[in-house]
Amino acid sequence: MIYKIEDTQKVMPLFSHWQETLIWSCLQKIMGCIYADDPAHPSSAMAIIADFCFFAGNPDRELVMYKPEECASGFVIMVPQNERWSQLIEQCYGNKAKRVSRYAIKKEPDVFQWENLQTAVESLPKGYTLRMIDAEIYAQCKASRWSCDLVSQFDTYEKYAQLGIGAAVLKDGQIVAGASSYTRYNDGIEIEIDTKTEYRRQGLAYACGARLILECLKRKLYPSWDAQNLWSVGLAQKLGYHLDHEYTAYEICDY
Repeated sequence: MIYKIEDTQKVMPLFSHWQETLIWSCLQKIMGCIYADDPAHPSSAMAIIADFCFFAGNPDRELVMYKPEECASGFVIMVPQNERWSQLIEQCYGNKAKRVSRYAIKKEPDVFQWENLQTAVESLPKGYTLRMIDAEIYAQCKASRWSCDLVSQFDTYEKYAQLGIGAAVLKDGQIVAGASSYTRYNDGIEIEIDTKTEYRRQGLAYACGARLILECLKRKLYPSWDAQNLWSVGLAQKLGYHLDHEYTAYEICDY
């Protein structure tokens, strides 16, 4: 049987060596949920938040096949703690499980150069403006598929204003790129960056990413970055981050 864990202290040892802010959001009970095989003495657990599901402890088939009520969509990214979890995910989902590489970025609070970030903000091409995400821009983000993930984990603007933070690039009053908090944990955020297809490769993500990082530093929040692809790694490095390691994840369709 699978249990939703209310006392997250019980599962902390299972995730203790995982430097992943999405897991921290769940453990700190800010966002997301944790499920396990036993509420008092768990040996297997999964942290589920947004489109991500992290498996830790002893591989458990029932846990891998369990779909919590929080998972409304038919898509999830499963992240195994080790190769044994990977093998189990592949056995359970077969061709539905697409094995992909993602890239963990080092968490280095003192790595950022304020002058460089300000120069990046000022590099925004003419004809565009930068604004922090307010109620109007929040509504714009929600209205378009390409930009919805910038605010999708905050179902109201009030929640976003309380826990979220973001910067947007506007063209003629309409958002064309943004950098925002995908999720929030006690000491920081996980960054989401998106640019509308026809506006890519113009330095817009670079400028609004820098603006978001500066705002986080002002508020004493750490702007954590996890890269989906090598383009994202390159942008992160341009902003001052350093690559930590490549890791395996599974994109599950028809979940």
